[in-house]
Amino acid sequence: MENEKYLRDLSEIKQMMNRSSRFISLSGLAGVFAGCYALVGAVIAKTLLDQNPILNNEGYDTVLSNLNNVQILTQLIFVAVGVLILAVGTAIILTTRMAKRNNQKIWDTTSKRLIVNFFAPLTAGGIFCLVLLQYGLVGLVAPSMLIFYGLALIHASKYTFSDLKSLGYMNLVLGLISTQFIGYGLYFWAAGFGLFHILYGIWMYNRYERKPE
Repeated sequence: MENEKYLRDLSEIKQMMNRSSRFISLSGLAGVFAGCYALVGAVIAKTLLDQNPILNNEGYDTVLSNLNNVQILTQLIFVAVGVLILAVGTAIILTTRMAKRNNQKIWDTTSKRLIVNFFAPLTAGGIFCLVLLQYGLVGLVAPSMLIFYGLALIHASKYTFSDLKSLGYMNLVLGLISTQFIGYGLYFWAAGFGLFHILYGIWMYNRYERKPE
């Protein structure tokens, strides 16, 4: 009986330590939604590229690297920004709801550290991608997005679920591989931001959020 009480006390202490050092209200469903948004965005992007009259059986990145078609490039940027806004907005809504359910503050020292450590590499990656566009190196934009996003997840994982690190390494490796397949950046982008997010979100939901039957 005393051993059970001792183990229960240790468990409660561990939970308190986790709450104080890690933000544990990230929603797995947010990952699923983000992945779905990314896949829809990839389909829209491919449709825009297929309708591009300049595309004469050349690789997408080969055509866009000339920067002759500013309109199609602008449309693709709007699609990417739209996916980002939807993903972040959904994540905020679901995470806020989960934080209330866990009696955890949505904006405390831990969440601030999480956001700073996540957006620092991500912001650097965004600026780097703009530089690539400036010099017409469009074929490296998708790999760079995956690489910097992976680094951002790895960097931020120390302040939330450690499972996030695995997703980060998967995107990092995928981004490095995609540098060797320049004409297929859109497909790698869809796999990293779409498929990986959906699988990760389902995993997180089943492990941390799904109520036991």
